[in-house]
Amino acid sequence: MLGVVNRVLLALAGLVLVAVGGAVLSAGLGAGVPSWWPWPGPDAVLLSESGRERWQDRGWWWPAVIAALAVVVLLALWWFLAQLRRSRLAEVLVDSGDGEGALLRGRALEAVLAGEAEDLAGVARAQVVLHGRRTAPTARVRLLLEPYASPGETLERLSDEALSHARDSAGLAALPAEVRLRAEKHRAQRVT
Repeated sequence: MLGVVNRVLLALAGLVLVAVGGAVLSAGLGAGVPSWWPWPGPDAVLLSESGRERWQDRGWWWPAVIAALAVVVLLALWWFLAQLRRSRLAEVLVDSGDGEGALLRGRALEAVLAGEAEDLAGVARAQVVLHGRRTAPTARVRLLLEPYASPGETLERLSDEALSHARDSAGLAALPAEVRLRAEKHRAQRVT
């Protein structure tokens, strides 16, 4: 989702900047511009003195300008902070025992963990996402359970088998997990 928002915002900002920059450049070079264009030639100013002073005596003008600029700054700050947050863990640091360490791709560990979770009895589908630091990852697991599955038993087997294997194979001291269970929708069966 973040990638789509980034592309759309950057594309819109780019189009606006190219259009306005091109129009200002053509007006500055003396090319013909439409009569409604605010900068008709190279000697035109961005905001004339009468344009600057036109709204000064109105009580709502400056609060409205400051509020609009504050909203723009807050949106830009939100977008910037969203770039710093990673939604997935890219790699996990595995202790190789020789003092060095190896890097394991986060997606690979997610795929193996999801595959092992799907092999559990009663699990129709599993989805795993790793978060946190590469030395101390956490897992978010979503399981879609079959109609006949026991949630308690499935959760216990997931913890004892799949999560334990992932923790041991990556050489982690702990692998905390948040597990969300959801039952698969099915048609009611008649009992005779």
